[in-house]
Amino acid sequence: MSNSISVLVETNYLPDQSDPVERRFVFAYTITIRNEGDAAARLMQRHWIFTDANGKQQEVRGDGVLGEQPRLQPGQGFRYSSGTILETPVGAMEGSYQMVADDGEQFDAPIAAFRLAMPGLLH
Repeated sequence: MSNSISVLVETNYLPDQSDPVERRFVFAYTITIRNEGDAAARLMQRHWIFTDANGKQQEVRGDGVLGEQPRLQPGQGFRYSSGTILETPVGAMEGSYQMVADDGEQFDAPIAAFRLAMPGLLH
C-alpha cells in the first residue's frame, strides 16, 4: 500500500488589501491536495513556515485546514484558499500536512517551498 499526496499551489498578490507604506503585503494562496496513493487518508494537521525577504520567519501549526480535516479517497482532491500577510513584497512558504491513512499509518505530505511576490518585482 502506498501513501502519496500531491500538493499544487497557486498564489496571488492582493493590492487592494496591501499597504506598502505600512509594510503590509497581502497574499492569497489556493491549495489543491490530491490523493495519488491507493488508500484513503485524512488530513489531520498543517504546518507552515512563512519567510519574508528579510529572513523573518513565522511558523503556524494547527488542526486540519479551514476548520476541516478532509478525508481523501484514492484519486480524490480537496481545494481551499487562504492567505497571509508579509512585511516585504517578496517571500516564501513551505510546510507539510500530517496525514493518517485508514489503516492508522501516519505520514507527512511535504509542501515544497513556493514564492509569494508582488507582480513586477521579479523577472
